[in-house]
Amino acid sequence: MRRTPRCGDCEETAISDHDAHLLRALHDEHADALHAYALRLVDGDRQRAEDLVQETLLRAWRSPASLDPERGSVRAWLFTTARNLAIDAWRRRSTRVGEVVTDALPEPPPTVDEAERAVEAWTIAEALSRLSPTHREVLVECFYQGRSVAEAAARLGVPPGTVKSRTHYALRSLRLVLAEMGVTK
Repeated sequence: MRRTPRCGDCEETAISDHDAHLLRALHDEHADALHAYALRLVDGDRQRAEDLVQETLLRAWRSPASLDPERGSVRAWLFTTARNLAIDAWRRRSTRVGEVVTDALPEPPPTVDEAERAVEAWTIAEALSRLSPTHREVLVECFYQGRSVAEAAARLGVPPGTVKSRTHYALRSLRLVLAEMGVTK
């Protein structure tokens, strides 16, 4: 691959004849099998499968060292790359909140029974009092005070990793305490 200046401060990547031949050979040898595999990964969506194959072959072109037969099968590398790209795309789509358009108004929020809320608050306070002081303080900082891990770590004078592990074990302990108290959900 060689770079040729095109204008001012922008550059365009030009493919040498040798690179073009290798890319074409790679496509001719593996594209059909890769496309069939990509179709399964994206539940039969042809457009997404084609995009997946194109991105996989682009990654192969960008990192030719990965295609060295001494490092393993080229097809295995392509399939693994396609799978990873499909997983990344699925994760990006699953984190987006879709917009819902409707003419119907949402249901009104359920009415809150103040007596039930008071009992719930008392139960949680009782359960928290049964935890160790370190577990209780990390839960109070992160959940009740709404502090981030870094902020809680600074307030408690411990490393962020300690806050994370204490939170994990504190929640486990809290579940056990609530179960002992007969709280099922």
